[in-house]
Amino acid sequence: MRRDPRAYLWDALRAAGLLAEFTASKSFADYQADAMLRSAAERQFEIIGEALNNLSKIDAELAARVPDLRRIVAFRNILIHGYATVDDALVWQVLTDKLPGLERVLRELLAEFDPSDQPT
Repeated sequence: MRRDPRAYLWDALRAAGLLAEFTASKSFADYQADAMLRSAAERQFEIIGEALNNLSKIDAELAARVPDLRRIVAFRNILIHGYATVDDALVWQVLTDKLPGLERVLRELLAEFDPSDQPT
């Protein structure tokens, strides 16, 4: 059975929300000093990339409305396959510079759907 495309948007939005929660009131120095925080942040970015990659496979038109989708998926691949050489500064930059805009887009896309019709 095919998963509802909105479920992937929800997954990505939830991961973005967790990233914001995990890093609230944190500095880059805090991020670098906390292995658990880095691991948690990288995992949530992996989820975002995987969810949006799956979305692109089942609803290319909807996925195309997510800016930089290919770069988001590529970032996920770097985190998973290049785990030994992850650049903390790059992760922090994406977190602080790109994540708020992505979260806004995901909310806007989800708002276009009928709220009474929940995804499965």
